[in-house]
Amino acid sequence: MDALTATLSLLRLEGIGPGLYWQLLERFGSAAASLQQSPQSLPRKLPERARAQLLEFQRLGLDSELGQWALAERERCAEQCVYLLHRDDDNYPTLLKEIHRPPPVLYVSGNPHALSLPQVAVIGARRATRAGLDNARDFAADLASAGFAITSGLALGVDAAAHSGALKVGGKTIAVLGTGVDQVYPVRNAVLNEQILAADGAIVSEMPLGTAPEAANFPRRNRVISGLSLGTLLVEAAVRSGSLITARLALEQNREVFAIPGSIHNPMARGCHHMIKHGAHLVETSGDIVQQLGGLLSGMASQPGLFEESAREAPDLCTEQRRIVQALGGDLRNIEQLARDTGAETGDLMASLLQLELEGLVEQLPGGYQLSGRGARIFSELAELAG
Repeated sequence: MDALTATLSLLRLEGIGPGLYWQLLERFGSAAASLQQSPQSLPRKLPERARAQLLEFQRLGLDSELGQWALAERERCAEQCVYLLHRDDDNYPTLLKEIHRPPPVLYVSGNPHALSLPQVAVIGARRATRAGLDNARDFAADLASAGFAITSGLALGVDAAAHSGALKVGGKTIAVLGTGVDQVYPVRNAVLNEQILAADGAIVSEMPLGTAPEAANFPRRNRVISGLSLGTLLVEAAVRSGSLITARLALEQNREVFAIPGSIHNPMARGCHHMIKHGAHLVETSGDIVQQLGGLLSGMASQPGLFEESAREAPDLCTEQRRIVQALGGDLRNIEQLARDTGAETGDLMASLLQLELEGLVEQLPGGYQLSGRGARIFSELAELAG
């Protein structure tokens, strides 16, 4: 069984999220080896159905439910001209490969080589102001003319304006979805989706075909947007927004973050001002971004592992992450409770929770979040230090 089929089979196992997937690979070395382990040897107790799926796979291999789904998924992708890029493939984008625990598999419609172009992510509010939409289009057009591919999330508002700006000047643009690549969301952007493909761009997702839009998928989508890109431009955003999650993830991935300032009376400028206070570059023209990334871009040619050390090194818990771990304790807590207990803004809180989940410290369950076994051990250590 090849690595792609084994990975698809493992990801299909009920209860496997990105955090547990990478825990398994770090412990057992590969998806194929992980699938041969007894349920009792796994780092987390699996649901009853998942245990049955795993044992059946070990008996029947590709004739099992997991194996048959993986083969059928590969066939569906071939029929729909969707490329499957495994994490170990040469065509898997280098920058994304170097972030901590990247997507194991990417589904790509269109030109898969577009994912390896130097990219700038342009992100912002769905309900942007007219000035915000104009800025998104103009900055994206200028950056595309300067040789950058424009990456965004195909959402209404700033995302759609950024894609359109790149297309207007004949540039490449990449849309990262929180759905399957065969599920255009929102439907109002179906024409834009086709324009991106017609212009030799790409539609990409880590979600299987047929995946519908679900809230939990979009923070994962956001880390792919920032992970593919040399830099991320925040055009307009409220303080509590998914765009701020993307910008914060970009900083954690050691990428450049840029923000356009606005009026202090514009609530859509407050997210940009927040990020400028926390390390983003204030920019007034696209030339500010080109100047900042130009040296980094030339450096990439001579230093292919530019981000490798920082991206692969497991970071220490920051103050906010420590507060979350302490707030969770041994209890299941929802977002509202955690925001109250930690004093964190919702956008920052969701970004920290995603990072903790990828680190294997936190689990998302129906009704909220709780500490994993490893997270509980860290909680005990923090409690001891506090005592």
